[in-house]
Amino acid sequence: MNSNDFLNKENKIAIVGVSVNQKKWGFKIYKELKSAGFRVYPINPKHKRIGLDNCYPNLQALPEIPDVVITVVPPNVAEQLVEHCRKLGIKRVWMQPGSESEKAIKLCKHNNIEIMHDACFVVNGLKIGEKR
Repeated sequence: MNSNDFLNKENKIAIVGVSVNQKKWGFKIYKELKSAGFRVYPINPKHKRIGLDNCYPNLQALPEIPDVVITVVPPNVAEQLVEHCRKLGIKRVWMQPGSESEKAIKLCKHNNIEIMHDACFVVNGLKIGEKR
């Protein structure tokens, strides 16, 4: 597995668990990726909009299938998301610290979904990618 596959600017990225609270990681990751030029879809059934952007209730409601899903949700929700990713044919999941579980990681591996975990997409992924 190559983190570059996750960091490709051509990727469409869904962030599940995005927040309107600017102090939460779901918001910070969303804003950072938008600022970096990624095409990002916010997902949270509690919100209709994040700033000026539509916020979607789930992966199935997106206008297109994302290349990468970033989870910023509790581990039990991440486990359910892996099944949704499998059904939609999504092949890359990045589980933010605190979002991962052994079960979710195993589900990804069992379903041939590339998985990144124990690392923050922004702090570890983007910052390392900038140094290359």
